[in-house]
Amino acid sequence: MHRVLVLGAGRIGRTISAFLATAGDYEVTVADIDEEHLSSLAKHDCLQTVVLDVSQTETLLALMQQHLVVISAVNPSRQHGIASAALGAGVSYFDLTEDVANTKRVASVAERAAQGQIFMPQCGLAPGFVSVAAASLTHEYDALESIEMRVGALPQHPSNALRYNLTWSPEGLIHEYCEPCEAIVDGEYRLIEPLEGVEELVIDGDAYEAFNTSGGLGTLCDSLKGRVRDLTYKTIRYPGHRDLMDFLLRDLRLCERRELVIDILERAVPGTQQDVVVVFCAASGMINGEYRRTTDVRKLYPIEVAGEVRAAIQRTTSAGVCAMVDLYFAGRLPSRGLVRQEQVPLEVFLDNRFGQHFVPPTVGGRPVVEKRGI
Repeated sequence: MHRVLVLGAGRIGRTISAFLATAGDYEVTVADIDEEHLSSLAKHDCLQTVVLDVSQTETLLALMQQHLVVISAVNPSRQHGIASAALGAGVSYFDLTEDVANTKRVASVAERAAQGQIFMPQCGLAPGFVSVAAASLTHEYDALESIEMRVGALPQHPSNALRYNLTWSPEGLIHEYCEPCEAIVDGEYRLIEPLEGVEELVIDGDAYEAFNTSGGLGTLCDSLKGRVRDLTYKTIRYPGHRDLMDFLLRDLRLCERRELVIDILERAVPGTQQDVVVVFCAASGMINGEYRRTTDVRKLYPIEVAGEVRAAIQRTTSAGVCAMVDLYFAGRLPSRGLVRQEQVPLEVFLDNRFGQHFVPPTVGGRPVVEKRGI
């Protein structure tokens, strides 16, 4: 049995623990400062809970030493401290953060990893799986012109002016709408403005808009610098969403008062479990002397796990990190230091039992809830 420590019992942490505890070969400890969050976890023989404040370094270190892997599903501001504790405990580290600065801090910790110890940040959906999918498109090109990465978690039945419901952390949402965005433009690394670069998309007959947001590229700017002319990541929303958020965050300057806008969203925008995750990746360039374009497009829906419906964003984010942990224990990842998402071949990822969550169940099918055992 593989012993794994999951830090954080929010919506994503609960889904990660359900995936692993029901897999049959994991013993999972979930730690959170909030006893109420822990009490909401489904009971399972392979799952135990611990009340823990991750800022208590000695207690955290002692708990880590009882496990082989730690998965951080807490606030990105804690990631560097958790990664440092993992280094001292000799355990491998995985997280879900989209925060660029904190990922760089984790990478600096990874430089001191022992043999067999890896640090793999950004293991969710975007960043995460989208980098695996985008990187897979690049291999057949003799010369790359552009890589487009577009991802959105959307309500299936929007009912407000924003055409949006909360499906994940509002803190993460506002962070990606306000922070500078990494990109490669005309062959050069740049920081570009969030909420800019608006474009229209039509996927399977449905109309969307996409615009710059922060964090979704993961480490691809480093991996593809010098190989591609243009590399961009944008978030997919229904048309009209971006203009309203631009008014709130920039015209009213609520980017400077993030706690206020987060409170407003939590009070006024309902959550939903009936969402859809849309993943769109495209590459263009030269193949055997011809100018070509290839795409990878996926729509993914909620699933029932351990008697509870998990929203598509919970499903995909959790499956992303669980697949990487599974591949680590199977010896399919590099054996030391920082590991990037794009180092994992798409076919290896999708062949994994958790990676299978990114394979739509039917061609063109749209199930609202898919029941699947792991």
